[in-house]
Amino acid sequence: MTPLPSLFNLPVTARRQTWRWVLPGVLVLLFLGILTGLPWQAQRMESTERQEQLIADTLWVEQTIRFQLDRSNESLRLIASEIGDGQLLPQKFNERAATLLSGGREIKRIGWLAADGHTVASSDSADLALALSQWPLAAQEALAHAVDSRVPAYSRPMALPYSPRPVLFDYFVPMFADKKYVGALVLTYYASAILDEMVPWWFAQENQIDLLDIDDKLIARRAAGGPGRGVYTHQRTLDLSGQSVTLRTNSVKGAPRLLPNLLMGSVIALSLGLLWSLWALWRDINRRLATEGALREQVTFRTAMENSLVTGLRARDLEGRVTYANPAFCKMVDMPAERLLGKLPPMPYWAPEATPDYERRFAEVLAGTVTQKGFETIFQRANGERFPVLIFESALRDLDGKQTGWMGSILDISERKQAEALNQRQQEKLQASARLASMGEIASTLAHELNQPLAAISSYTTGALNLLGDPASNGDDHRALLKPALEKAAAQALRAGQIIRSVHAFVKQREPLREAVSMAAIIDTLEPLIALQAQPSFTQVEIAITTGLPAVLGDRVLLEQVLLNLTRNAIESMQQMPPARRLLRITLSRTLTATGQAAVLTEIIDQGHGIPENVAERLYSPFFSTKSEGMGMGLNICRTAIEFHGGRLTHTSNPAGGTIFQFALPFADENPNAALPA
Repeated sequence: MTPLPSLFNLPVTARRQTWRWVLPGVLVLLFLGILTGLPWQAQRMESTERQEQLIADTLWVEQTIRFQLDRSNESLRLIASEIGDGQLLPQKFNERAATLLSGGREIKRIGWLAADGHTVASSDSADLALALSQWPLAAQEALAHAVDSRVPAYSRPMALPYSPRPVLFDYFVPMFADKKYVGALVLTYYASAILDEMVPWWFAQENQIDLLDIDDKLIARRAAGGPGRGVYTHQRTLDLSGQSVTLRTNSVKGAPRLLPNLLMGSVIALSLGLLWSLWALWRDINRRLATEGALREQVTFRTAMENSLVTGLRARDLEGRVTYANPAFCKMVDMPAERLLGKLPPMPYWAPEATPDYERRFAEVLAGTVTQKGFETIFQRANGERFPVLIFESALRDLDGKQTGWMGSILDISERKQAEALNQRQQEKLQASARLASMGEIASTLAHELNQPLAAISSYTTGALNLLGDPASNGDDHRALLKPALEKAAAQALRAGQIIRSVHAFVKQREPLREAVSMAAIIDTLEPLIALQAQPSFTQVEIAITTGLPAVLGDRVLLEQVLLNLTRNAIESMQQMPPARRLLRITLSRTLTATGQAAVLTEIIDQGHGIPENVAERLYSPFFSTKSEGMGMGLNICRTAIEFHGGRLTHTSNPAGGTIFQFALPFADENPNAALPA
């Protein structure tokens, strides 16, 4: 017999031709084998998955039932605790029982048994006439077990008289007082209602659920979706206190079937999968290109935004090393980014004179104690020019919320500082203008007041000349009469000069000074001017000064301007009042500020028409005035001047009618110059 030729004995060309047919055949067989095995494997996996899902669902249902029962039992134990403590009387028991019954339809009744077995209270009125001896034997045994073990216990399933299947459970909670049994609470469950109320509807549609006793006898069943097929089953034991009940589930689903037309379906599925893969690849490429384009646009936009910012941005890592500086910051300090990146303190833009302050704030930033409130400091440019900046520091975090450093926002506030200085100069000019306006208002009266001492001087000198020209008088008589006349003329000249000097000092424009001044001396100096303002309206002026008041730290001329404005307003407010009410009182006394500092309290009290509420809201606003010819700047200037001295100008109603303006200035020794606002 001639042996069949082996594949390896064939020529090389024939061998190659053979492999061209054999290899595809092997691949086809492998493909068919895979196609044949996949459904079988899928069937097994589906069967296993269904079984595992049933086990998981059964476990979840078992835990749900246990949780619901434990919650009701815990409520019953809480009621028992309140009864044992004497906090719950039988009259209130039915209310608590009704609340518990409304929480679950699986509860049939809740009862309270006395120690002798009689029913004290019950949600079921039929139980009130029953003694414990009339209860089913299973219930009596469960209660005895609970009392002996001092632990709540369940009874065995019990059947109703009209039903052959056991459908009830009793749960007994014994109560003790001073280690003595005083009674028990009983909670009765419907076994069938436990399944109806505690098992989800979707689970009941897919499974038949049974409750079995310890002897595997059926207690209750729920089969909303029909009887189980016995393919997928599982059971769990409900370990109830004193009893054991089994929860068994039987799925209504059968074993999975093999797909019909397996090969055709596989080819179609593979073809569809290939088309879907091509489509998914095309979609992924388009999305990637769109994302890259959006990223480029975002980077371009952020770069343009950073380049157009006027706020300097500076990022530092946790060690304080500069990791980023935007063009605005580089332009601000006149340094390229290459000189700043990677730099550790001291920084090249730190001013040498402020280095200690920089180091202190830098330590606060690294310690994380710096607040987000901005602080002012001084930076220097590459050419050494100093300029003020306002810095805001905040934590720099990544996408996970982890802090990676600190981000600082730097504002060049040179223009703001210049604007503040300009505003200060304008305020000073405005105050000087207000003083000139005040002097203009009392110019005529001032001329009259100066005329008196000048007339007196003229009279005294004329009399002296007459005495000197009288030949009948001797030299001793001349000296006796000339000396007092010349002394009085000198006193009147000093008085006129003092008035001229005070007016000149009041209207002279100069820088505000801070020095120790006496408020009593200021009022004494202003008393003639105040009297001049009060003369036309016949207003009486009273001044009450507490003796021994210390000096305050302030500017004499500004305080004179405040007092002169306030007294003039007070006099004008009383012009329409009866003469008896035209009384202006100025008082100085000791007081304490809101911060506990000793201070001098100045009060200007009038009995005028007062200030209405709608006017009081805008009283200190610039350009607001109740006078027809007023500029509306007087009180605004007064408030600014008092705040310059560290005080606060306020007003209240005078109980006797009119208004009281007051301000308190700290003593000079408790308000050093460094503490005053600049």
